[in-house]
Amino acid sequence: MASTSAKRPKPDKELVNIAEYVADQDIKSKEAFETARYMLMDSLACAMLALQYPACTKLLGPVVPGAGMANGVKVPGTSYQLDPVQGAFNIGAMIRWLDFNDTWLAAEWGHPSDNLGGILALADYISRRNISEGKAPLTMRDVLTAAIKAHEIQGVIALENSFNRVGLDHVMLCRIATTAVATHMLGGDSEDVTNAVSHAWIDGSSLRTYRHAPNTGSRKSWAAGDASARGVRLALITMTGEMGYPSALSARGWGFNDVLFKGNKLKFSQGYGSYVMENILFKISFPAEFHAQTAVEAAMTLHPEVTDRLDEIDRVVIETQEAGVRIIDKTGPLDNPADRDHCIQYMVAVPLIFGRLTAEDYEDAVAADPRIDKLRKKMEVTENKQFSKDYLDPDKRSIGNAIQVFFKDGSKTERVAVEYPIGHRRRRKEGIPVLVRKFENAIATRLAPRRAEAIKDACAKQKTLEKMPVNEFMDLWAL
Repeated sequence: MASTSAKRPKPDKELVNIAEYVADQDIKSKEAFETARYMLMDSLACAMLALQYPACTKLLGPVVPGAGMANGVKVPGTSYQLDPVQGAFNIGAMIRWLDFNDTWLAAEWGHPSDNLGGILALADYISRRNISEGKAPLTMRDVLTAAIKAHEIQGVIALENSFNRVGLDHVMLCRIATTAVATHMLGGDSEDVTNAVSHAWIDGSSLRTYRHAPNTGSRKSWAAGDASARGVRLALITMTGEMGYPSALSARGWGFNDVLFKGNKLKFSQGYGSYVMENILFKISFPAEFHAQTAVEAAMTLHPEVTDRLDEIDRVVIETQEAGVRIIDKTGPLDNPADRDHCIQYMVAVPLIFGRLTAEDYEDAVAADPRIDKLRKKMEVTENKQFSKDYLDPDKRSIGNAIQVFFKDGSKTERVAVEYPIGHRRRRKEGIPVLVRKFENAIATRLAPRRAEAIKDACAKQKTLEKMPVNEFMDLWAL
C-alpha cells in the first residue's frame, strides 16, 4: 500500500471560487439590492411574528442567564444584548421559526434569508465596536451586500447538488454562506475566506431527521439559526489566524465528497453573481412549506364552493411536484405544529374548511377540529410530471400544484391549478404590496406606533436604508 503524501495541496477550486466572489466581486445589480431590501423587511416581519410563540421565545437570550454582553448585539423586538454568535442564533431562530421567510427551490432546498441572523448580528457588533474605537460603523448597504452574496452562495450550490437525497439537511449551506461573508465582514481577504469556508465544509451537516415523519419537530425552526451562528463562530476563529484545510472537499477517504456525498463531486451550472437574490421566492400570504404554497392558493379559491359541502366530499385530488410528494405527503397523526406545516394534506384542508391558513392554524386548538383529519383521509396526492419538469427548468422555476374536489353525487369542482406563487419573481408587481402589508402588520404586533413608523420610514426608500448606520437601524428594533 502506497504511503500518503503529507504535502498540502492547493485549495479546492470550490473553496477558492466562493472566496474570490465574496472578497473581490462587486454587486452592481439594482434589482438585487432592491429585492434585498424587501428580503430584510420580510425576514424581520417573520421575526416579530415569531415572538408571539413561547416555543420560540424560550430559546432566546444568552446561552445561560446573565451571560449578556454590554453594548452587544441588539436582538430585534427584545431587550437582549448579546455576543455576535448568540445574537446570530437568536435572530436566525426568530426569522425561521414560523416557516414564513424566503425560500430557494432547486436540486436542494433552503431559506437563504436564514443567513441574515449571522449577518445582522455581526454587522451590529462590528459597528458598535468601531464606534467605541473612533471608527465609522458599517452601513445597511454593507448588510444588503453581504446578504446578496450569502443568498448567492447558498442558492448556486443548491442548483445542481441535492444534499437531501443523501440525507443531509440544507442548513449546512447556511453555515457555509454565513462563514464566507462573515469572514470578509471581519476584514478577511480571499485567503482568509478560503480557510474559513474549509472549516464550514468540514463541519459536515445535520441529518434531516427532524424534518420528516415520524420525527418531525421544532428543531427545524432553530436549526438554521444554529447554523448561521456557527458561521459567525468559524469566521471569528479563522480571523485569529487559525489555519484552513485546502482539500476539505476532495481529500480521498476523508473529505466531504467521499465521507458524506457518496463520492460525488459538487456540480455547478453557473458562477456566482446576483441571480439568487433576484429570483428569490417570498412566502407572502401563507406560513407554509413552499412546495405547498400554490396548493394553498388553489384551496383558497375552492373554499367558497366546498365549505358548505364538506360532508358530501368523496375525494380531493392534489397534483404536486416530485419534491412535494417526497417531503410533505403525510398520512396519520400529526403531533405538533412543525409536523403540520410540512403536511400538504393539512395545508390544503385548513383553507378548504376555513378559507385561511395562518401560523395559529398549526397549533393544537385548531388541529383538534375533527373535520381536518376527516378531510385529510379523503385526499389523494399524485405527482404531476409537468410540474416536476417546470420546477427544475431554470427559465421557469415554477412550483405548481392543482386541486380538484369530487363529491359523492358525481359532481365536482373545476380543477384549479396555480403554477407560480405570489412570492415568485414573475409576480413581483402583485406580490410586493402584499409583502409590505405583511411587514407593517408584523411590526405592529411588537412595537409601539411611533417606533413602528420610524422603522417603516427607514425601510421605505432604498437610498435612505442603504446609508443608515447598522447600529442605528438595530436600535430602532430594540425594546
